[in-house]
Order: sequence, then C-alpha cells, then structure tokens
Amino acid sequence: MTGLQAIESRAARDRLMVAGAFHPGPGDGLPPDIATLILLAPAEPGYWAHVTASAEWADGATDPIDRWSTRAIGQLADELDGRAWFPFGGPPHAPFFAWARRSGRAWASPVTLLVHDVAGLMISYRGAIGLNQRLDLPAPPPRPCDSCETRPCLSACPAGALTGAGYDLAACHAFLERPEGGDCLGNGCRVRRACPLSQAYGRLPEQSGYHMRLFHR
Repeated sequence: MTGLQAIESRAARDRLMVAGAFHPGPGDGLPPDIATLILLAPAEPGYWAHVTASAEWADGATDPIDRWSTRAIGQLADELDGRAWFPFGGPPHAPFFAWARRSGRAWASPVTLLVHDVAGLMISYRGAIGLNQRLDLPAPPPRPCDSCETRPCLSACPAGALTGAGYDLAACHAFLERPEGGDCLGNGCRVRRACPLSQAYGRLPEQSGYHMRLFHR
C-alpha cells in the first residue's frame, strides 16, 4: 500500500504538493470505490519555473497550465492506480471548493476566499487523485485566521472590491482598467498578497500577474 509520504515525494518531482486529503463520504460527489481523495497544489518555490520550462508552455497552444496539469497529474494517477479529477474542463465541474473544505486544510477566510494552512490566500488546486486505498491521514491543523491578529486581508483591496462584506466583481474589473490598477494586474491581487501565509509561500509575482491577466481579459 502506498503511503501519503511516498505520494508527497513523487508529487514533488513535478513541483506539486499534497495540499490536503480526506476520506470521501456519500455527499462528496465521488464514486463509492474512492476511499481517499488527495488534493494537489503548486509547491513553492519552484513550481513556476518548472511549468514554464514544460513542453506545454513552449508549444504556443492555449491553456498550457491546464494541459500540463492534465499530463503531470494524470501520469501520477496512473502510477498510483488512481483516478484524476481537475478543476477545469467542465461543465460539469468537480466541487474543488467543497473538497478543499473537507480536507481540513482550507477554510473560508475573513474575505470569503479560501485560505490554506501553507499557501494562505494563494492556494490554487491543479487537480486531485482518488485512490481505492484508505490512507492514514494526519490530524488537520488549526485555522490560521484564528491566530492572525491584524487580518490585513480585510483592508488590503485598493478598490474596496474584496472585503469582509464580500466580493464586488464589477468594481474589481473596473479598477484593473485604471492606471492605479497596474500593480494588481501585474503582480497579483493585493488582498491575496497581504496574507502573512501568502507572503511566506514563495509564489512569484509573475505567476500571480499571469493569472490575474487571464482573469481580467
């Protein structure tokens, strides 16, 4: 039987980390033979350099990161005799938000975005692998926001679009159109960057800027 530590070591070759795992139940939208679901996210630092050196990034076709994820995580799933799911390619879409919460390592932050115990507000899931083995899983960590005294995420948005009251999508896009939105557009969302865990995660500004420009196009 493959253990979680061995899976973490194998995922690290593709600069991925096990960002959570859980034992599915009837309400999780998974086949009944899936005994463990493993969530995979970028391992920082190093993920962006790895992905941008891939064949998918170099070939000029659309959606290079999704295609890289399909290949890399699909290969890992095959090695583990498992099945891969991805947060793209729908509809229907796999319920990654719910799965993240089920893992016990991601929670709703004060600004409603998911916050992860390692990646902070920079968490992004590239895929998941379901196994028919019931792996031993560690106890979940405490919610990091509960010990965050300053909660800088609540006041970081220069447009006032992302606060404890929720997310004003139209106001966010309007701000990104203005010159003062250049920092967010080029380096990523200031709210996500304000989280202390995000700052310790090691995600590069160019990676955040790439995804922000895709979001805003």
